[in-house]
Amino acid sequence: MERAGATAMLHGPVVVAPPDTPTDDVLAVAADLASQVLAHAGPAGIVTVFARPQSLDRVWVRSGFIPVPEAELPRELQGRPGLGLFGWRGGTALWSTAGRGGARSSLARGEH
Repeated sequence: MERAGATAMLHGPVVVAPPDTPTDDVLAVAADLASQVLAHAGPAGIVTVFARPQSLDRVWVRSGFIPVPEAELPRELQGRPGLGLFGWRGGTALWSTAGRGGARSSLARGEH
């Protein structure tokens, strides 16, 4: 895991198993590893965790991650390899970009 203040990028989990191992078993191990990381995030002062899909969409969604745009990554964590991005914020799927990013358009502010 790579950290930038109260935000972190999770590089993994990586599970290596024999080719005949059932996919559900491999995903269960990956989910357990992700769960252990998240259990330590709060006590470590990490509020937001980002992860690349890595074909683990089921693991991320079950762990409370949601798909988020690349623009949500803090500058210190941008430019890492991979496509797509999932985010976890303190165990909740609630996500708001309020107060972050550039100025909102007048239409977005309700001025029309």
